[in-house]
Amino acid sequence: MKTANLLIIAIIALLSVAAGLAKVMHTQREMEFLQGLGLSTTLIMAFGLVQIIGGVLLVSRKTRMPGAILVILALVVSTALLFIAGNTAFGWISVIPVALAGMILYQNASS
Repeated sequence: MKTANLLIIAIIALLSVAAGLAKVMHTQREMEFLQGLGLSTTLIMAFGLVQIIGGVLLVSRKTRMPGAILVILALVVSTALLFIAGNTAFGWISVIPVALAGMILYQNASS
């Protein structure tokens, strides 16, 4: 079970960092999607930094709780934006990482 938990933490951390890097590096798809929803370049960059910081904080047990909070917030915003954009199929799939990050938060709160 411990190995499964560590694997989930690693996957969510990598997902968060990768999503953040896509925003910070101004990848074409990310920029088109987010600017199409009215987000400014500055806001996209800040959002990406939050995702990167959250993912990095998940790595250490000492910083996992604030990392999980940041990751959950960023994932919820991303999921909401998908639904707003009308991409409901991917929006529902995006609920899975939110739930996994919530599980990380719950496990760290109870230990």
